[in-house]
Amino acid sequence: MSVLTVMSGAAAWVGGLAGVRRAGFAFLLGALAVLAFAPVHAWPVMFLSFGGLVWLLDDCAANDARGARLKCGGATGFWFGCGFFLAGLYWLAEAFLVEPTRHAWLIPFVMTALSAGMALFYAAAGVLAMALWQPGPGRIFALAIAFGLAEYARGHVLTGLPWNLIGYALLPEGPLMQMAALLGVYTLCVLAVALFAAPAATWSGQNTCSKCAAGVAATLLVLLGLGYVWGDRRLAATTDGDTDLRLRIVQANIDQADKWRPENAAKIFGDYVELTRAPGLEDTDLVIWPETALPFFLADTSEALTAIGDALPQGTHLLVGAARAVQERDADAILSEERVYNSLLLLDENGRVREAYDKVHLVPFGEYLPFQDFLESLGVMQMTGVRGGFSEGTGSRLLEVPGAPLMRPLICYEIIFPGEVGDTRVRPGWLLNVTNDAWFGTSAGPYQHFHQAQVRAVEQGLPLVRAANTGISAVIDAQGRVLAEIGLGERGLIDAVLPNAGPHLGEKHYTLVLCFVLFALLCIVLYFRRTLQP
Repeated sequence: MSVLTVMSGAAAWVGGLAGVRRAGFAFLLGALAVLAFAPVHAWPVMFLSFGGLVWLLDDCAANDARGARLKCGGATGFWFGCGFFLAGLYWLAEAFLVEPTRHAWLIPFVMTALSAGMALFYAAAGVLAMALWQPGPGRIFALAIAFGLAEYARGHVLTGLPWNLIGYALLPEGPLMQMAALLGVYTLCVLAVALFAAPAATWSGQNTCSKCAAGVAATLLVLLGLGYVWGDRRLAATTDGDTDLRLRIVQANIDQADKWRPENAAKIFGDYVELTRAPGLEDTDLVIWPETALPFFLADTSEALTAIGDALPQGTHLLVGAARAVQERDADAILSEERVYNSLLLLDENGRVREAYDKVHLVPFGEYLPFQDFLESLGVMQMTGVRGGFSEGTGSRLLEVPGAPLMRPLICYEIIFPGEVGDTRVRPGWLLNVTNDAWFGTSAGPYQHFHQAQVRAVEQGLPLVRAANTGISAVIDAQGRVLAEIGLGERGLIDAVLPNAGPHLGEKHYTLVLCFVLFALLCIVLYFRRTLQP
């Protein structure tokens, strides 16, 4: 039995699915695609996922009525997206189990609504793909354009959630990850979809093989190989070295269920101070504690500030994630407003707060509620339990740490937004990501978060220092290589020297341009197809 017969038979079987079986198969294809991301990184499964999607959409294109084609494409994209986002974001349910009596009942409603809501982007991609669909190689370009724009949209619409962008599947640690420095993850989304869809687009259910589509598939695979070779040589040629800044990263591994109990506050603070005072502190320039490391307002707690000042040697500073309260009073000194920020504080050796960065990109429903006052009146609270929610910071900025290069602070998931990391007028010398992934236990979530942070380092050509409450804390160089690490669920320290910055290959705003180029190619294919028809 020939390969042509087998593949054409598979395409015909997939195209013949209908109703619930069709929706279920699309759902499974989307769920399977998640294996391409951290911690598994089995990216070849994407050939199966997007290959099957091509064959499902081929069947949609067989409808004579345009409306039926678009409806079929939208439904196929939607069910593919439901599987993708439910499997890819399942770990969010862990956060609802930190306080199960308050939040566990919400899990089926939240996960269903979130997966279905995010799947609307892929439904739109299915509709657009059908609008552009052409036999042969044209459908490769159609799918790449549609999903490339959908991925860009979901990273920006309604504050955005660019988690597990398809382009990350092409960026496991090592040579392939270096492509992020050249193109950026959004552009790689377009190329990844084209690459993963191209082999299946070579065959159809009519026992035929498109030589042109096979040529496109071969070309894309060659380009992937060239990307690997370029990345390997880039890593081999790197001689960035280190700065003179000596770091100590503290990972206290505090369980989220215990963190906000008032009776534990003193012990948690003591754990951080004890770890900080470990031998070697006298040789450290900068100590780093993770996001909301302490369950109280540090800047307003003089005893804690004094204890920190006693622990730090002369010339050593501390960067610590902490909630920060700001009160505004009227002319009569009556409290008119109180705002709480998720902040990063810089403390000197005397325990004085020298600078503060307030988180700008807050997590919806986690750190604030849309229609906050109305929902709170109904008894609904965001996960952090802060009355009124956290307030948004004033904007992206750099922090000046004495004796250190300019630093770009990023709190929690601010690191996953490619366009915001480099959103400063002056280029920083390094990135700092403080986070609290304890909400998500030992699920895939913290690993995915860590991987996306690695990619930001490569895109920006900057070293990344990461401090996480329960892991993964690490020092990562400008090529995304992990130089030191504390694993998930471990307690410990990292003593390391900050690596030098690497070259920046420019901002990666090629996504829309690439989509336009592919659309032009699609028009050319269509023109010649019509011209050559008898």
